[in-house]
Amino acid sequence: MDQLPEGGTITTEQKDQIQLSDPAKLNADVVGLASALIKLEAISEWAGGTLHFDYGFASACMMLDASGMDMPSEDTGYNWYRDGLRLTDRTDTGENTYFFWNLFYNEIKMANDILKVAKADAEDPTMKKYRGQALGFRAWAYLNLIQIYQFTYKGHEDAPGVPIQTEFMTQEEAANNPRATVAKVYETIMTDLDEAISLLTTERQDKSQININVAYGLRARANLLMQNWEDAAKDATEAMKGFVPYTREQVSKPSFNSADVQSWMWANIIGETSDVVQSGILNFPSHMCSFTGNGYAPGYAGRYINSKLYNEIPENDVRKLWWVLGEAVYNPENPKEFWGYDFTETAPQVDWNWKINYRGNDYNIAEWLGWQAPYLNIKFGPYQNIYNNATNACDFPLMRVEEMILIKAEALAQQGLGGDAAIALKDLMKNRDESWNKSSVTVDDVWFQRRIELWGEGFSFFDMMRLKKPLDRTGANFAAGCAFNIPAESQILLWIIPEDEINNNKGITPEDNNEIVAIPKG
Repeated sequence: MDQLPEGGTITTEQKDQIQLSDPAKLNADVVGLASALIKLEAISEWAGGTLHFDYGFASACMMLDASGMDMPSEDTGYNWYRDGLRLTDRTDTGENTYFFWNLFYNEIKMANDILKVAKADAEDPTMKKYRGQALGFRAWAYLNLIQIYQFTYKGHEDAPGVPIQTEFMTQEEAANNPRATVAKVYETIMTDLDEAISLLTTERQDKSQININVAYGLRARANLLMQNWEDAAKDATEAMKGFVPYTREQVSKPSFNSADVQSWMWANIIGETSDVVQSGILNFPSHMCSFTGNGYAPGYAGRYINSKLYNEIPENDVRKLWWVLGEAVYNPENPKEFWGYDFTETAPQVDWNWKINYRGNDYNIAEWLGWQAPYLNIKFGPYQNIYNNATNACDFPLMRVEEMILIKAEALAQQGLGGDAAIALKDLMKNRDESWNKSSVTVDDVWFQRRIELWGEGFSFFDMMRLKKPLDRTGANFAAGCAFNIPAESQILLWIIPEDEINNNKGITPEDNNEIVAIPKG
């Protein structure tokens, strides 16, 4: 019998044949790898309603940061990352853990579908490029998963990690797929990245795609996790070629909202017509940007820096201006200019006393903007740098050259090469604190710079886990019930594999899951 469908429906096999005959037709699937990272309401059907954190990878970064010790926020119902703040999202039926699992395994599925067509023996240059991107995205997904569901590589090589799904796996095998060891997952990551680097060039359609620089950057991250210090430094050096850090002037006012800077190596590119923008408030600026005209951040659920960390930042460091304490930051030559944003004729005037005078009345800036507490972030500027802009079409950084500088500096410091690490770190610090002139730095020195430079970009929790630091929120500006002090590598820090996966994967039993631990008292 002829089992191939007639009419407008084609099978997966037919689609593969079409793409093999014309590799350019695979482009839509490759573009989809980046598009999936900004997908709106990916799990809303599963959840039975709209979740205001369901807008892609930038939200995953906020979940991770909320679970760490560097981003306090209000313990209120307006805070969609409240469960991470409270550490109450470590359950097998929780929305957050299902969100993580769906986000990254969906990316792996998409990459595998491309790899079924763009095979290892492909000779066509376009097909090789597509294969390299698919391998890079797949490795990136596994690199996130393994850090969410298990402790860091060193000392846990034989611990259960996450299931590995490849393009060769049958449906039967996928339905009986146990947790691979941490070492095996990292082996898969490194194999993918090694091949991706051999296939990719600097060319790509835009910064939402992976090129050879990004692939080197991902391998630098993996090598840092595996404590392959020399390789981490080498890969970071290769990754940063062609990119330069933000200047001091660029970061002296709210920014980090556009990929059109030479610092950004890889990004979520967000357009005004993107679903997450059209949603209004289901997007990163809504939850993070204190200057948006449409979102939770201004006045409802702000994002703050740990006050202890803030107080350690030197006064000469321009990044101290990324959080509000009361210093006026504007151009005195133009009193209508506020952090680079031009007000209209009827807009308030700002003076050095951190007051706003509007129609003859003085207001405290925090009161005027609805800010309820000090240490509020103003790192992330609004769309097009327009104050109170209701359009939240800001790009989101996935990899910046500053991260590569920090990886190189840490890798050198980890080898005891403090002097060389200081020289490497100087490439960043000369654009942040002109008075910084250390002749040698330690691993903790570099970690301190990571906590400041990469704040709000999804790195702080993973860094804490990688460096085996305790989760210490005491003595800072965390809500009373969330001021935990949890020892390093406590089980409460790991997320739980979703119940849905255990129900559908015979290779994982409830006993194989991570331990559900009672929430500690703040």
